Amino acid sequence: MFRFLVGWLLCLIPALVLAQDEPLHLAFKGELLSLNRTQLLSREPLPDTLQAPLGSVWKLFVYGWLVDTGAREPAYECRGQSKEEVYCCTAGGRVERDQALVKSCGLYFEPARLGISAGDWRAYWQARQAPQWLLDLASLQPSTRVSVVDLLRMLAALPAQEQARRVLLDVMLNAADGNVVGELGSRLRVKTWSWLGDRDAASRQGGFAGWTAGGTPIWAGGRGTSQRVLRDYAQALATVVPVQWPDETGRCVEVGLFSRYPLKQVLSGDSAVSSGPLRGDYRVEFANGNQLDIHSDGELFLLKDKLIARLDREEYVARVLQREASPDPAEAAKALAVAIRTYLLQNATRSGDCLSIDDSSQRQRVAPRPASAEARSVAAWTSDLVLAGTTVTYHSDQPGPDKLSWQQAVEQANAGQRYDAILLHAYPRASLSRWDNPIASCEALPAAQGWLQKQRRGWRPRLESEAGYNEVSTFAVCRLAFGRPYVDRERQRIYVRGVLTLQDRLDLTHEYLHLAFEAHPNGQDETYIEGLARHLLLE
Repeated sequence: MFRFLVGWLLCLIPALVLAQDEPLHLAFKGELLSLNRTQLLSREPLPDTLQAPLGSVWKLFVYGWLVDTGAREPAYECRGQSKEEVYCCTAGGRVERDQALVKSCGLYFEPARLGISAGDWRAYWQARQAPQWLLDLASLQPSTRVSVVDLLRMLAALPAQEQARRVLLDVMLNAADGNVVGELGSRLRVKTWSWLGDRDAASRQGGFAGWTAGGTPIWAGGRGTSQRVLRDYAQALATVVPVQWPDETGRCVEVGLFSRYPLKQVLSGDSAVSSGPLRGDYRVEFANGNQLDIHSDGELFLLKDKLIARLDREEYVARVLQREASPDPAEAAKALAVAIRTYLLQNATRSGDCLSIDDSSQRQRVAPRPASAEARSVAAWTSDLVLAGTTVTYHSDQPGPDKLSWQQAVEQANAGQRYDAILLHAYPRASLSRWDNPIASCEALPAAQGWLQKQRRGWRPRLESEAGYNEVSTFAVCRLAFGRPYVDRERQRIYVRGVLTLQDRLDLTHEYLHLAFEAHPNGQDETYIEGLARHLLLE
């Protein structure tokens, strides 16, 4: 009997290994790609026969309907009456349309709650030549199996997809504790889906469906939940999902070029140019006698003695990157591109339909010619990404509080650090977020941070004698929304309630010690950490 069990287990091991190594399938631009966790395995034409569960993607079609029909539906209020509210809000809270899509709140998008009739739904989608599964409101269920080819075709024609793409960047920002957006940047704008396994109802399958930043429909499916798929395959996806210039480049930016240097004249050849749009190569002569060659494809305007550039937002980011630094090394350039875009968001004024900002060393300097392909690629890779939670500045070689040093970023990139780690070092209280919804995951507690910084100086002689202590150079103290105080070691953030009471200060000291002893076994010993915290505060 024992030999039989051993033989049975030996036969089972290869099957388990095979299941773990089952590839991720990615449908994109008429092809079906198979990926393992690090690279592309194969590529073939997308078969018409490929089907998959609809999963949570049904909510995306209801979202499109609501936006396109101008619906004014009420928010969903959580009253603690359904276990499904865990995907929506806490009891007593409410969720609006955009965040309901990001959180995958099915209760929000229930057709009965929204008053959508089967007849109106069918007529709407018939006009868009939708397949049968989309025409039948009753079939709009996660278990419904759909043709992946048809799904991609309907995503290409989905109403309000520009708005959906902007909102769905939050899915990438929230996935795998930010690691997915660290690997992929803002290239994917997708709705995740998960459902029961095809061959085993106890297992799960999942993936995502939506678009690239450039608006190309994309679908993925594999073994495990959608969050596991994103976490496990982010590295491989980064090798095959192209960097595309975003289909939606955001509000235009109006730049007053050379704002600190008065112009004498603008020459085309030997002739002075009068006011109007510029096309071609020109030479700018300044009042101080300096000259500069520029080029315009119609985005530059001479208005009397002022030169104005009207740029797409991402072109603006690329031109500042080109003027202020370099698109290489790539990870340093990505970090700076996010800082440039954030600085624009925080400092530009409004001028009609555009943002307005000067070109100067006191603001951001802008290249007076189209950005290079390399600089545009970096801007596209990070499109829509900004920092929330702190005021952003940067300098060529001088680091400081909430200030990125380009020279230091280059050193960090050359040492193998990714752009999100570079940003975290420069702006420890900030969170990656999206342009039109900049929300910080760290609500800073400056009083608590200042108290801890001051106390550390007094604690230093005592702590330096402790085995494994490593004083942390950069950290942030953030407000704890609920639950017990904790430390986010990856981001070097301490989450506490405040610093007003003795218990608050004990919690703050305790969690700081966890961070400072992270690389030593003492850091995992709760009794040791708590005893040391009490000794520092009470003795």
